[in-house]
Amino acid sequence: MENLKQQHPRILVTGGAGFIGCNLVRDLLLQDGLSVLTLDKLTYAGHRQSLADVLDAPQHRFVHGDICDGKLVPRLLREFQPTAILHLAAETHVDRSIDGPADFVRTNVEGTLGLLEAALGYWRSLEQSHQRGFRFVHVSTDEVYGSLSDGGAFCETTPYAPNSPYSASKAAADHFVRAYHRTYGLPTLITHCSNNYGPYQLPEKLIPLMILKAVEGQPLPVYGDGQHIRDWLYVADHTRGLRMILAGGQPGEVYLLGGGAERTNLQVVTSVCRIIDQCCPDLKVRPCEQLLTHVTDRPGHDRHYAVDFSRTQRQLGWQPQYDFETGLQRTVEWYLQHATWIEQVAGGGGLRRRVGLSRNGEP
Repeated sequence: MENLKQQHPRILVTGGAGFIGCNLVRDLLLQDGLSVLTLDKLTYAGHRQSLADVLDAPQHRFVHGDICDGKLVPRLLREFQPTAILHLAAETHVDRSIDGPADFVRTNVEGTLGLLEAALGYWRSLEQSHQRGFRFVHVSTDEVYGSLSDGGAFCETTPYAPNSPYSASKAAADHFVRAYHRTYGLPTLITHCSNNYGPYQLPEKLIPLMILKAVEGQPLPVYGDGQHIRDWLYVADHTRGLRMILAGGQPGEVYLLGGGAERTNLQVVTSVCRIIDQCCPDLKVRPCEQLLTHVTDRPGHDRHYAVDFSRTQRQLGWQPQYDFETGLQRTVEWYLQHATWIEQVAGGGGLRRRVGLSRNGEP
């Protein structure tokens, strides 16, 4: 993306210490040579350690702050003068949203609205030529579309039908982003991605959780019958897609990013087990697939997600470069090699405790 630095030399990334955010910040700094301001609240999901290799890079400024802070965000925009905002700050774990939906409304809805207000005021202060080049990219999820019932895949015009508090909060945020483009002319773009996996993902999510539990010889919990289907996208493909959308996307448009790798949860877990068995021949429990345990399903668990990213491919030339097997192998090897990071972000074990059942009257 040779023209990205020329178009957007200064980028504000919200949520840049989270899973997708830290991978994106690293790419913008090391591959594109941009100046990046990372704004992150550093909740349980955001960690300085995830940016350790670039935290003090000359072109990187890190700010510990909240997108809901109505004084901080406008000040940062005035000081840093970004040419684009990549908005990734969000509460993302579905199970947590079941137990505490208010936190998701505050960050995902109120936080996005506050960021839009600050961005609109900043954008209006720019010279006309700089207004034309400015971009606000809102990173959303395919979960806003609900669950596929008869196969197929979500597309840009699929009606919204969120089924969890998390997806409902992201849907509301999407609508505000669209409204600020339609009503005020703010040059916004919305992206919807399928399930991400890769380095720096917290071990409360399926793939890293299974890796760590398999290595430790603990039961591998699979929700329900394990036949829920997801389309898996390696995080490096996602961040490359976001950079291409920033460089060539059109304001007001929606872009889908998928991995073209639909798997049942059961298939994902057995694939993880196969790689663990190969990489860790000295484990006490082998094959680790015998650790697989079916547990009570998640309330309102969507059965099937997949996205049709053919329009993004036609318009921008993006497509995933990693097949699922290659991406999963790289992911497992990364976690096996980064025990220190795991201990730093999840040492207490709280991120491996199941949540999302309390409102059903279960522990």
